[in-house]
Amino acid sequence: MLKTTWGRALSLVLVAVVLWFFGRSLLEQRSAIGARWDELHPAWGLLALSGFVVLISYAVLIETWRRTVVAWGAQIAWTSAARIWFVSNLGKYVPGKVWQIGAMSLLAEQNGVPAVAAVGSSLVVNLVNLLAGMLVVLLTAAQLIPGARVVPMLLIVTVLALATPWLLPWIARLASAVLRKPIAEPKVPPSAMFVALVGCMIAWVLYGVAFQLLAAALFGSTSGTTASYIAVFTLSYLAGYVFLFAPGGIGAREDVLQRLIAAAAMHPVPDALLLIVVSRLWLTVLEAVPGLLLLAFRRFTPPTP
Repeated sequence: MLKTTWGRALSLVLVAVVLWFFGRSLLEQRSAIGARWDELHPAWGLLALSGFVVLISYAVLIETWRRTVVAWGAQIAWTSAARIWFVSNLGKYVPGKVWQIGAMSLLAEQNGVPAVAAVGSSLVVNLVNLLAGMLVVLLTAAQLIPGARVVPMLLIVTVLALATPWLLPWIARLASAVLRKPIAEPKVPPSAMFVALVGCMIAWVLYGVAFQLLAAALFGSTSGTTASYIAVFTLSYLAGYVFLFAPGGIGAREDVLQRLIAAAAMHPVPDALLLIVVSRLWLTVLEAVPGLLLLAFRRFTPPTP
């Protein structure tokens, strides 16, 4: 679907709607932000560094997915993996989370990856990414989660992460029933799952560091620790992900992020509102622009035998 003119047009409209929505939110919250907006003088160097760190996290996630494909016995070049990853990410702006996975699988197949590896690797990376995010939150959110609860929660998520290779056959059967497409039971080496888990955790940490750099770029300094920025960003992102019918987690992620920033006493309310809205706009641009450019100017065709 993403290959067609209508698919390109729909993606452009969806991303434009997201940008418009949060631009309007910024204007509506002007009264709450107050004079802080007029006093704002961004440090453009730090802003650029924040974007660069986000792009590094994307590169880590792309390589993580590519290694998962290779572990399935298939081959895919890094440049092809990057194009597929960016274009399929546009699917998250469509209500429901299956579009992103479906687009990644379809584009991978068009680039010569067997159907089993294409669908399976997409499912695995999304599952592992969620578990990795939970692990990162539990390891960095000491001030947000009472200490007595951290240990059992950490143990549960760790067990789930380690058991993923043995849970995959059941997940494959479930996906086959939902997608109405035969999916062979995957046999991914546990070492490949470990690599995927570590790669996703690194990406989450980089996201949090980029979020802290964005705050420093806007306000000149930050009051929270790096761990707290990693925790609040990751947890809010995960909250937006589980709301299946919120395109890109719109609304849910921002609400949770505002509550977490207040709980951690990281920024006063006007600064928090400004940081949340700018963060959404900044990430949407960094995530969507590459995919839109690739969608507009590059066609995905099967490799020549």
